[in-house]
Amino acid sequence: MRNVTDLNFPLTLAPMVGLTHVALRRVISEYMPLNASTHWPTEMLNSRRVPGENLKTTPETLRDDFESNLVPQILGNEQKPIEDSVKRLVNEWGATGIDINMGCPVQKALKHNYGVSLMGDVGYAAEVVRMTKKNATVPVSVKLRAVGSSQSVPELIKFVNTLIDAGADWITLHPRTAEQKRRGQADWNQITELKKNCTVPIIGNGDIQTVEDVLEMLTTTGCDKVMAGRALAARPWMMWQLGEKLGLEAPAGFEGRKAPVTLEEEGAEYGRALMKMIDYSEHYFMSVAGASENLALRKVAFYVRTTHVWLQFGHSLMSAVAVAKNFSDLRINVARFFESEQCMMQKTELRQ
Repeated sequence: MRNVTDLNFPLTLAPMVGLTHVALRRVISEYMPLNASTHWPTEMLNSRRVPGENLKTTPETLRDDFESNLVPQILGNEQKPIEDSVKRLVNEWGATGIDINMGCPVQKALKHNYGVSLMGDVGYAAEVVRMTKKNATVPVSVKLRAVGSSQSVPELIKFVNTLIDAGADWITLHPRTAEQKRRGQADWNQITELKKNCTVPIIGNGDIQTVEDVLEMLTTTGCDKVMAGRALAARPWMMWQLGEKLGLEAPAGFEGRKAPVTLEEEGAEYGRALMKMIDYSEHYFMSVAGASENLALRKVAFYVRTTHVWLQFGHSLMSAVAVAKNFSDLRINVARFFESEQCMMQKTELRQ
């Protein structure tokens, strides 16, 4: 894979457990400006499980033939599972990059010395990068969190440069500590300082809720690309909005239309995007993977539970989705909800 700076679009989706799957990637990709390219993540993949999984039917590794520039994110700290996972993901599955998770703060990951716990031992963190790099024929990146307060920036820079020396081709920083999780404000200054003091591309992540936030982070920090999570899932047309700001052509199928501007227009677009999510979840998880209807319904319900906070009456939508027993009911309930004009909120207190 070409490095991230060679792909021409400065916004990408974050890897999110239970959310960054093939159905969501397809919904968001349909809002990409014509001829725009970015890299696409997967959900976090456990390196102990990947070697024994059917990559074509496991929900977390489902992919479509049209997808390119896929960079799966792996969680791990042991040589053999990392080696086997990387080789399968690159050689069989078609990964064009590998991302190492050093930012997951959940207890399950910490218990196994995965995720953000690797940031407590710079030597071992670098060894994980070396393990991955040795077995990858594609670029390797690391996604990590802040190491502490703004006074800890020199420590962060030293940590990151050690990972770069070990072979990291780019770095994504979510500048909150593990203890903060999604609370408090992301310290964008740490992204700025990394960009000034590191020789590889830096992707900034944190507090991106609108297209204006994307442009502000790019301008303020000088980062090479911006990563957005839950807000981009809620506003997949942010790709379209950003394309217009950059003077790019409208997405295929949207010629002659302008991206949603008002909060009412965004509310209507959320309904259209949700219907796509329903269609694609049914197709990929049931028809392609052969999973149960219940699993596919849960995928949609989790998407709504995660994104409804940007919708003015999102709690009512969540209830309508939760009571659906099958996809027929689900479509009826969602269509009925959006018969009334809905309105998005520009910002929510749910930090990204």
